[in-house]
Amino acid sequence: MKYIRGTTDFYIGEETVLSLGKFDGIHRGHERLLERLAFGKEAGLASVIFTFDIPPRKSVSGAEAKVLTTNEEKMHIFEGIGIDYLVECPFTTEIRCMEPEEFIERIARRLHVKRFVVGEDFRFGHLRRGDYRMLEAFSGCLGYEVDVMEKLREDERDISSTFVREEIEKGRIEKANRLLGYRYFVTGVVAHGNQIGRTIGIPTINQFPPREKLLPPNGVYVTEVYIDDRKYRGVTNVGCKPTIAGENPVGVETHLLDFKEDIYDKVVTVEFLSFIRGEQKFASIDALKEQMQNDIAYGRTYFSRSDLAPEYLE
Repeated sequence: MKYIRGTTDFYIGEETVLSLGKFDGIHRGHERLLERLAFGKEAGLASVIFTFDIPPRKSVSGAEAKVLTTNEEKMHIFEGIGIDYLVECPFTTEIRCMEPEEFIERIARRLHVKRFVVGEDFRFGHLRRGDYRMLEAFSGCLGYEVDVMEKLREDERDISSTFVREEIEKGRIEKANRLLGYRYFVTGVVAHGNQIGRTIGIPTINQFPPREKLLPPNGVYVTEVYIDDRKYRGVTNVGCKPTIAGENPVGVETHLLDFKEDIYDKVVTVEFLSFIRGEQKFASIDALKEQMQNDIAYGRTYFSRSDLAPEYLE
């Protein structure tokens, strides 16, 4: 996959099929767009995802915008499913204030678009004035086709990044995973921690995701962890280690079952399967150790269940 970023002067020389959007979370609704891109590839068009390098809401309002997938995580997902180009456009003042008609022409001409694939709620341009109808109106003079995809629904709601975000914020991991079509995950480098786990015989790995990454509520979760393309089972704490003295940053701390290797500085992916309990402050390290042992026992029981992995999680 070719990754075009850091410039508003983007260009692709070959004819393309393109989808635009934030693609935060890349949920089951997005899958339908991606499947349609695959049809375009079969017709000899290069597949393109066009997105922005930061959440537009943060640039417009200044509000802190937590994301389901960081830019780096998106890149790995799109590369894994075979997208040819990922265009990550800076959300500059020029782009933010660009009228939708100009935006359409710039995208279509510079990226040689022969087919747009968009959702029925797609909006673009200054004040979000552009929609799929405007895109269709310019198709004749700019020489492209438009595929408009209906929204996928569950529980009488459109599947959207907002819906997924709400479920994660409530700690309903299984429901969020069902909406995503895969397990919610955090990818990052294994960092050095305070090594309390090692001193009590329960070693852990620590990750400190970027501030914009949405984490599940503080607490303990059953997880699976990918290291060098190998899968391991784990129990993960999200939080700031309230039992440990001092001011601790919010992090993701995982004990890997039956694993003793040194993996500092490796990039690992932690996938969340199920919530165990909320984060607690214990009266002593011994009390913390006892609870961690109980959490590990819960995890082992969870993994022993025959109904662990629904089909969409395989």
